[in-house]
Amino acid sequence: MNALIDIGEFSVSDGREGGKDYLLRPSLMAMTRIGNPAEIVQAYATVHGSDVAAVIQFCTDTLGRFPDWLSPSMNRIAERLLSLSMHIMQACCDDDLTPMIGEWKGWSRYVVYRPGQMPRNDIIVLAQHLMQHGVVGKASVRRLQRHESGETTNEFKVFDYISAARSHFGMSREEAAALTMTEFQLMLAQKYPDQKGFTREEYDAVADDYLKKQAARRAQANQK
Repeated sequence: MNALIDIGEFSVSDGREGGKDYLLRPSLMAMTRIGNPAEIVQAYATVHGSDVAAVIQFCTDTLGRFPDWLSPSMNRIAERLLSLSMHIMQACCDDDLTPMIGEWKGWSRYVVYRPGQMPRNDIIVLAQHLMQHGVVGKASVRRLQRHESGETTNEFKVFDYISAARSHFGMSREEAAALTMTEFQLMLAQKYPDQKGFTREEYDAVADDYLKKQAARRAQANQK
């Protein structure tokens, strides 16, 4: 099974006898399986540790340390993070991933995690990878400063990108929905390669150089 790693795809294999390979693709359509536009953004933040960071920040600011009585809360956060990561991986795979990622099962008065072939940490790391390629994109392309507004958004509107892909590349809806965000960015960069302007880094370098030269001229003028 050939996965296009550069656009975010990867495969995982069940090494047991009779096991199979699973292809995961963080396509735009896969992102819709995670939730609505607001839930997609929240899932991205959560899987990258926003809940854990909030608890740690609270302890640091309020208590000055991490108390033992918060351990159950951290355990619940870890369980939610694992559950979300499993959901993200399944959303990006057409086959049932239970043999690899495990499942949650009711047991007496409790719900317990029954592990699959993959370690918990691997599930979380791979879910982060999928969200990066599916929502933000990881294409190595020049991003012009005028496109860097610095604004954040509370929603990831998948169908806006599907419509844009159909408009720019003459794709069908199904073809556009199968793109990952990284793939979409690479296709845009290839179609519009000669955009004029500075990236943020290029602009900062030019501005710094100008300010240094300006300071040198003023120093030289003051010495006269």
